[in-house]
Amino acid sequence: MERDGRSRLLLQRQPGGEVVPLRHIRGHEPHSSPALSWNGRYVGALVQQGNQRLAVIEDRASGRLHRIALPADHSPERLALAPDGQRLALGVVQGGQRRVKLFDLSGLLEPDRPAGQIVRGGGPQAQPGGRP
Repeated sequence: MERDGRSRLLLQRQPGGEVVPLRHIRGHEPHSSPALSWNGRYVGALVQQGNQRLAVIEDRASGRLHRIALPADHSPERLALAPDGQRLALGVVQGGQRRVKLFDLSGLLEPDRPAGQIVRGGGPQAQPGGRP
């Protein structure tokens, strides 16, 4: 949303419109290119820090902010987060050329599973063949 001449990221629960706090992203306006994982655990956005644009992902479950490291000559323009939070695509400008950089986040973030998905296998009650 636009407020005070700046783009701000606002996350709301639906229905009802209750505003969900974003602890780390809030202080880095303006925001652009927001992305949300399936259950809203991960919120990705491009934020402004001084004269530099950064790609960040806030993990609402752990309260951590993850900055996506880019070389100094890469300026992010667009961000797309996979629904499970395991991959990130960044549209960047490098030396006047537009490129897409793909990141595997599986070593950084746990998967955000869709609501109601059954996870099979593991656990003390698992039976041979992976069925509970």
